[in-house]
Amino acid sequence: MSGCVENSKLSFAMDAKPAYQRILLKLSGEALMGTSDFGISPEVMSFLAREIKDVVASGVQVALVVGGGNIFRGEGLARAGMDRVTGDHMGMLATVINGLALQDAIERVGVPVRVQSALRINEVCEDYIRRKAVRHLEKGRVVVFAAGTGNPFFTTDSAAALRAIEINADLMLKATKVDGIYTADPKKYADARKYDELTYDEALTKRLGVMDQTAMVLCRDHGVRLCVYDMGRPGALKAIVMGDKTIGTRVHG
Repeated sequence: MSGCVENSKLSFAMDAKPAYQRILLKLSGEALMGTSDFGISPEVMSFLAREIKDVVASGVQVALVVGGGNIFRGEGLARAGMDRVTGDHMGMLATVINGLALQDAIERVGVPVRVQSALRINEVCEDYIRRKAVRHLEKGRVVVFAAGTGNPFFTTDSAAALRAIEINADLMLKATKVDGIYTADPKKYADARKYDELTYDEALTKRLGVMDQTAMVLCRDHGVRLCVYDMGRPGALKAIVMGDKTIGTRVHG
């Protein structure tokens, strides 16, 4: 995959058991672009589908929250003069497009998927109903939560934190283009130092930009464990759910 670390997949003992029963994976819309400037990369979607299939095959229940920045970002156009509420609603619809694309990619590798939207779009996906989402997960289906929280002014990071709490996820993962959280942008500063572990209070105080503050406070107050990792590393997602604590950065309360 273009932009992914070219290394062999991490291996595990045949009798190893997952460290988590249910996870929520947060994907940014930009992550779906690959090396393009806009839209959805089929190569990235195929890679993500295989990574998710490996995790589901291990017996872990997987939920996803996806952003829409690869198609439309309401906050950006609001700064240019568009009504913020209108822009945010357009951004929510962009996440539905990404959710449907993920559904197609994951189902093509043999894993059943349900897309649930916080906005009512019954012709293309289900409405978000918490108990129904949990039932899908228990049946081995991947659930993609789209349209954010359904409210303007809230990011998809906040939506991910909220859904992780609602479905009682054992771990929330945020997929990024770097292998964890650093003291500064490692692509700009050679002396940037990676954190192996942080508390939410430390991340908030140091303004590390892990997620927006609303999302971090939600996670902190409800005891959600977070792992920030490099989504381009083959096998990293599976390794994390199998209990490998050497990958990414862990954030806890």
